[in-house]
Amino acid sequence: MTKKIVLITLLTFSVIFWCNGQDKDERTQFFPKVELPVENVPNKENLWVFILAGQSNMAGRGLVEPQDTVPNKRVYTLNKQGNIIFAKEPLHFYEPSMAGLDSGLSFGKSLIKHIPDSISVLLIPTAVGGSSISQWLNDSIHREVKLFTNFKQKAELGMRFGTVKGILWHQGESDAKTKEAPLYQIKLSELFYQFRKIIGNQETPVVIGQLGSYSTNPLWSKINDHIKYYVSTDPYSGVINTQDLKDKGDKVHFNSEGQRLMGERYANEFIKLQH
Repeated sequence: MTKKIVLITLLTFSVIFWCNGQDKDERTQFFPKVELPVENVPNKENLWVFILAGQSNMAGRGLVEPQDTVPNKRVYTLNKQGNIIFAKEPLHFYEPSMAGLDSGLSFGKSLIKHIPDSISVLLIPTAVGGSSISQWLNDSIHREVKLFTNFKQKAELGMRFGTVKGILWHQGESDAKTKEAPLYQIKLSELFYQFRKIIGNQETPVVIGQLGSYSTNPLWSKINDHIKYYVSTDPYSGVINTQDLKDKGDKVHFNSEGQRLMGERYANEFIKLQH
């Protein structure tokens, strides 16, 4: 009887280990194996910098597929060491055990179709999953990242290399709570003021993504109302619609197709803000 129990226990652990390995392999199977450094970085006027900020739907939880790791000679990012490399997904490196497809590369590849051929794009990842807007404002340490300080450091690094042209923001799921939701628009206004202060330009475009429509939490729509209201008060901001996009099965995170479509919409909205 004892031998049977031991055998069943061992088999159970083997199955769990195998399943976990399968999940991990599926998430990372198409992650790029090598980084490609950019040898000839364009001059500052010809390198447009965009900062990606927020929580997990900006950090990316979509499944990375082969098409997401095909680099473009005009789309760059920063690696963990702060070096410029050709952009391949996943861009965010703060949460290696959860990293997935975000909308950055799709944004970059869509944007370069609308801007002069002489311009290249540098995407700077600063998003950290699960972070609330108060944590950003308070410069909290969240998942080992000091949120506002990290944004400042990365923005300053970006300004050394090029010209900051915009901020892409997706966040709010962590604020979809009874006490926090009513204060979201006020906090958004303060945070973007502080972001722009770092950049040195209060007219820096900010493009905000709506929360998904698939959530069972009714306060997600309240956060979207606050985002819409904020955009109506700020002529240098825009919002992208996500109501038709699907989740990856967890009712929280956009799937891969959704992330790619968001990237295109961020690009289109940024172009609209230029006119």
